[in-house]
Amino acid sequence: MHESSRVALQPSRPALSPREQQILRHMAEGCTYAGTARRLGISVHTVDGYLRRIRAKTGVHTQAELIRLALTLGL
Repeated sequence: MHESSRVALQPSRPALSPREQQILRHMAEGCTYAGTARRLGISVHTVDGYLRRIRAKTGVHTQAELIRLALTLGL
């Protein structure tokens, strides 16, 4: 994976991978965990894992903060 395909957040935080960006975009579109899993052909548990990593990388805690992050990143 190339660094250019990652979204940089802050110098002290790792960038989001393309798959993490995709998961975040689906959440911002109002998809449920199950809906996102179905659309991407992955399990609900995998979606949850990606969202946990996104939250750990970004420091966001709520669904509203996730949506705000997606909008800020232009996803």
